[in-house]
Amino acid sequence: MIIIFDLDGTLLNTIDDLGYACNYALGMTGYPTFPIEAYPAKVGNGINNLIRRALPESERTEENIQKVRAFFVPYYDAHNCDYTRPYDGIPEVLATLKAQGHLLAVASNKYQAATEKIVRHFFPGVFDVILGEREGIERKPNPQIVFDIIQSIPNNPNTPILYLGDSLVDYETAKNANVPFVACSWGFVPREKLVEAGISTIIDRPQDLFFGCKMTAFS
Repeated sequence: MIIIFDLDGTLLNTIDDLGYACNYALGMTGYPTFPIEAYPAKVGNGINNLIRRALPESERTEENIQKVRAFFVPYYDAHNCDYTRPYDGIPEVLATLKAQGHLLAVASNKYQAATEKIVRHFFPGVFDVILGEREGIERKPNPQIVFDIIQSIPNNPNTPILYLGDSLVDYETAKNANVPFVACSWGFVPREKLVEAGISTIIDRPQDLFFGCKMTAFS
């Protein structure tokens, strides 16, 4: 099976480092900052959209987004592993899946350099493919990142595929790619919102992914 994982809110709790980086960049450019607890509602769809949501509504121009991003990226590159940690149970589940012979991939809207650095720092040698936001490729929920992962892994066309994510963006990505989706409730999107979206399979612990894998394999 090919199992595709979202990164932020699925494999790793990255919210503190994202929040501190955004606050630093906002402060350096003269904009108001936020408590870290406000950031789960602002993340998703990449760094530019995080910055857009953090800017005052009247200041959300492309020029201002790039001005803030110029401070965000170098700060985040230097500090993106300060407070970020895997969710409880994730390392053990990944090790078991790898030992069982599953092919594992990351599909993130975080820019490619940061995605690669963070994944390799916390999960060295675990993932077969690591893809983030890349120039010229539309970000999720565009399904191209899923297609690129599938094309980069030699596999039988009948190999089952499963996508695990914590957000409605991930849900839409999986639908657009026509692959089965499992939502996790431990991430940045409250469980009730996942239920309201009509997601049929929601797991509350990483260990529950084994059941999702079995269901997909025999569907």
